[in-house]
Amino acid sequence: MPSSHSGVLISGTDSATRRLVRVGQIAFIPTGILTTLLGPLLPILIARWALNDARAGDLFLVQFLASLLGVQLSGVLLARVGFRPPFLLGLLTMALGMGTIWAGPVWLGFASVAAYGLGLGLIIPTDNLLIAEISPDARAGALSLLNFFWGVGAVMSSLLVAWSDAHHLLPFFSMAVALSLVVLALAVRDLPFPRAIKSGNSPIRWREVWSTPTAWLFAAVFFLYPGAETAIGGWIGSYMTRLGPQAAATGVGSLVARILGSRQPGAIGSLMPAFFWSALTLGRGLGTPLLSRLPERRVLQAGFTMGAMGIVLLLRSSSMADVIASALITGLSFSTLYPITIARLSHHYGVAARSIGSVMFSLACIGPALLPWSVGIVSNAAGSLRAGLIVPFGAIVILLLIHLHDWPTGNKVRQSIS
Repeated sequence: MPSSHSGVLISGTDSATRRLVRVGQIAFIPTGILTTLLGPLLPILIARWALNDARAGDLFLVQFLASLLGVQLSGVLLARVGFRPPFLLGLLTMALGMGTIWAGPVWLGFASVAAYGLGLGLIIPTDNLLIAEISPDARAGALSLLNFFWGVGAVMSSLLVAWSDAHHLLPFFSMAVALSLVVLALAVRDLPFPRAIKSGNSPIRWREVWSTPTAWLFAAVFFLYPGAETAIGGWIGSYMTRLGPQAAATGVGSLVARILGSRQPGAIGSLMPAFFWSALTLGRGLGTPLLSRLPERRVLQAGFTMGAMGIVLLLRSSSMADVIASALITGLSFSTLYPITIARLSHHYGVAARSIGSVMFSLACIGPALLPWSVGIVSNAAGSLRAGLIVPFGAIVILLLIHLHDWPTGNKVRQSIS
C-alpha cells in the first residue's frame, strides 16, 4: 500500500523511501561534479581554445541557460508523470554532454556543456523536491545532507580535473563520469519514485502568488545566491592562475605542486575550487545536526556575513595561502544557505512547491548564468579579474540585507494554492 507524507503519495514502504533517499544522494555526487566542472576546467579551456575572459564567461551562460530549459522541462514532467522520467532523463543527458566534451573543437565543447547543463536542469530540482517531499519532518536537515553529497562531487571535480590534467588523462576522466551516469540510470529505473499528483483543486493562482512579498524575496535569493556561489567557485581557479608563479612560490605552493606532480599554473589553478567546495561540503555535513538546534534565520545571517568577509579576503589576496584561506572561509559560510532556502520554500508552499519550485529553480539557473558571465565581462573591460569578482560580493551583501528581518508568511496564499 502507498504511504502518505503530508498529502504526497509515495509508492512502497519506508524501506523503499530509504532507498529513494540513498539514490538521490548518490545521484548528487556526479551532479556536483558537472555543476562545478567549469571552475577547475576554465584555466585549461582558456589555454586550449585561446579564449578571452568574456568568451570564457560565455561557457557559464551556455551551461546555465541550458539548465534553465531543463528546469522548465522538469516542472512539466513532475506535474504530469512524476519524478521518474525527469530523474532518468537528467542522468542520461548529463552523460551525453560529459562523454563528448573532449571529442572535437570549441563549438562541440560548447554544445557538450549545453547538453550536460540541460541534464543538470532536470536532475537538480527533481532530486531536491523529491527529498523534501519524502522527508517532511526534517526537510532542512535532509536537504543539507543531500547537498553534502553534491559537495562531495564538487570537491571530486576539482581534484580529479587537476590530477587528470597533470597526467594528461582528461578524456579518460570525462568518459568515466559519463559511463557512471549511464550505469546509475539503468540501476535505478525500476525504483518506486513518487507518482504525479492528480488533484481536483483549482490551478495555482500565479497573480496571487506574486502579489506577496515573500515570493519576490524567494525569487531574489534563488537568483543571487546560486549565481554568487557559481561565480566564486567558477573563477577562483583562474584568479589563482593570474596571480602568477610568484604567488605559488611558497611552502603551500610547493606542497600543492608535489601533490599534483606538476608545477603548471593551469593545474595548480584547477585545484583551487577544491578548497572552496571542500569547506562547503564539510559545512553541510556538520549543518545537518546543527540545523535542528539553531534558528534558520540566524544561520542565514551569519552565513552571508562571513561569506562577504571571505570574498573581501579574496579581493585583497596576493598569495596562494590567502586564496586558500578565502576559499575555506567563503565555502564554509555558504554551506547551509541553499539547503535552508529550499526547505523554507517546501515548507511555505507545501505540495505546490512542485510547480512554484520550477520558477525558483529557473531563477537558480539564470543567476549562475548571468553572474559568472558578468564577472568575465567586467574583468575583460577592466583588465582585472579582481574587479570582476566585485559582482558576487555585491550579490552577497544584498542577500545579507534581505535576511536582516523576518519574512512575511503569506499563509492565505499557501491555503489558496494547496
